[in-house]
Amino acid sequence: MQLTPQDTADQLRQARRCLLETGEVPEGVVSLQVSLSWQRSQMAGLSPAEPPVAPPISSAADLRRALACEYDLLAHARPVMEFLYDQMRDSGSLVVLADSQGLLLHSLGDPDFITRAERVSLAPGALWREEHRGTNAIGTAIANGCPTVIHGAEHYLERNSFLTCAASPVMAPDGRLRGVLDISVDQSGYHPHTFALVRSAARMIEDRLFHARHINDPLLRLHPHVEGLGSVGEGLLAVSEDGWIMGANAIAQQWLNLSASQIGAITLDRVFGPQAMRLQSLPATGQPTRVTTMQGHNLFVRDEPDRRRRVWAATPVSPNRARAASAASSAAAAAALAAARGRPPQAQDRRDDRRMAQALTRALRVQAQGIPVLLQGETGTGKEVFARTLHAEGDRASKPFVTVNCASLPETLLEAELFGYAGGAFPGARPEGSPGRIRQADGGTLFLDEVGELPLTLQARLLRVMQDKQVVAVGACHAEPVDFVLACATHHPLRDAVTAGRFREDLYWRINGLTVQIPALRERGDTADLIDDMLASIALDMKRPEPPRITTEVVEALLQHPWPGNLRQLHAVLRTACALLGPHEDELHWEHFSEDLWYDVFSRPYRDDPPVAPRIDPHLPPPPNASPEEAGEVNLRRLSHTAIERAIQASNGNMSEAARKLGISRNTLYRRLKQVSE
Repeated sequence: MQLTPQDTADQLRQARRCLLETGEVPEGVVSLQVSLSWQRSQMAGLSPAEPPVAPPISSAADLRRALACEYDLLAHARPVMEFLYDQMRDSGSLVVLADSQGLLLHSLGDPDFITRAERVSLAPGALWREEHRGTNAIGTAIANGCPTVIHGAEHYLERNSFLTCAASPVMAPDGRLRGVLDISVDQSGYHPHTFALVRSAARMIEDRLFHARHINDPLLRLHPHVEGLGSVGEGLLAVSEDGWIMGANAIAQQWLNLSASQIGAITLDRVFGPQAMRLQSLPATGQPTRVTTMQGHNLFVRDEPDRRRRVWAATPVSPNRARAASAASSAAAAAALAAARGRPPQAQDRRDDRRMAQALTRALRVQAQGIPVLLQGETGTGKEVFARTLHAEGDRASKPFVTVNCASLPETLLEAELFGYAGGAFPGARPEGSPGRIRQADGGTLFLDEVGELPLTLQARLLRVMQDKQVVAVGACHAEPVDFVLACATHHPLRDAVTAGRFREDLYWRINGLTVQIPALRERGDTADLIDDMLASIALDMKRPEPPRITTEVVEALLQHPWPGNLRQLHAVLRTACALLGPHEDELHWEHFSEDLWYDVFSRPYRDDPPVAPRIDPHLPPPPNASPEEAGEVNLRRLSHTAIERAIQASNGNMSEAARKLGISRNTLYRRLKQVSE
């Protein structure tokens, strides 16, 4: 005899009662997944018949903070949720998004069912982990890390038994759990297709997150069938130019047997074996190729046709494309001068630093949506220049760009400078008052330099301005509406200041819509171009008819200097050198530079950047023994060249691998090879 839904519910209630009395769930009543979840719920101290003593509900402020923290997840999930709800409209259903901790962030549903769901706190702000709500699709999916359906009375709490919920985890490209997507319906109206629908929607969100994170990285698409490439069910891999796997969606992780800890720490050859080298020559037309994984699985692989870089590509990015993406981001000092004079940076054929171009592209995308950008980097790396370029390339370029240095003014003056003041608000105040820097930035960009030095009291006021989009001047009674995008900069990690209690955590999450790490000058690959740009701008300042030339030997030496003062130090050095040029001189030599650089730079034209010999791969063959006479002729330069030759031979000509074994950048390796040929 087939059991009715009521008979099934009675059996489940009896099974839970047996669990409470004996500590065991009768076999065959529920699945192993539900049985284990019931046991975890019991151990958490929950009673099936009684509601939780204090159901966890976030305050409005906590929910706003969580929404700000998960802005990118929400931005990519909302379109999918709206599409999903359109397929289920008027069916008595609810689509819910939770973060990785089970906090409900956003929901869409039929009004009558939303009312019923709210009675059991199935609404944004509620926490639905198992230890708080017992067995439920969202909490159990988090606990097990896999898609889950909890039907009717399978819920541990009887008050939730009118629901049937299907939930699927949403994974980040680095393998971490990012959130959970859930469809909840009345248990009498559940259809098995709902489970497939929520899993497909979760994959769509994962793919959107993947493409947003790896917008400029070389991309590989995977599928067992060639027709599946480009579909929702394909695997995605983001790889570095020298073959490291930097990101993988959940499907690719499954097919390639990748764990989350391996992403960013494993190369393609560890996954595809010798066939990984075939990926070097994937057709630029996007034609697929067939490969076999180390586990013996056959997959078709195709790169992204619109991305012009190949895996392990030795050629630089197209200059036109780099300029379109980054304007003049790599020419930091010249761009600063250009911005100050109101003229655009000069377009020229240059070797743009890839990280700077990618960072600017990402920052432009998020700031176009009003999301704040946090710039971090050493002093002198050009954070303000980056912010100015970001403003000049954005939709608000015609509006004001307003800078406030939070470390240069005392708290009393900084408050009036930032928020403005009413006439006569304090002794010495101007009768007409002051609008303040925030109101001056209305419609444009507000740049807060050294934001970590902002006093705690002003941090609270800034947070209020960002939340309300209104500012109240010192001594004023009425708020004034403001509309600006925020860019902040700091030379030390703000996380440390949050931990130490010097910076508000809620403000940190508010301003940290996207963190951009500005690389130090020693880490960039376009220093030679920067030198040319700086010399051009300095010549313009000094009213010289032409920028001075600079000898190759001097450039090579400057490229090997660590530049602890970064762009600011390099600009100062070049400006001093230009000032020392004679009336009829047009070329910079060693004697035009200050004496404090002689020992560090010019007296060591063949310095290692770090020492090469100690970083040699221990598996490389040893160098040949030298005779006493030959040993006297071996110098640092010759040892360096020998080490490079052995590393290239051991890497079978793969320059990226050779550079990695030597512990130097690929640009440095090519520079050393050029020295050998000369």
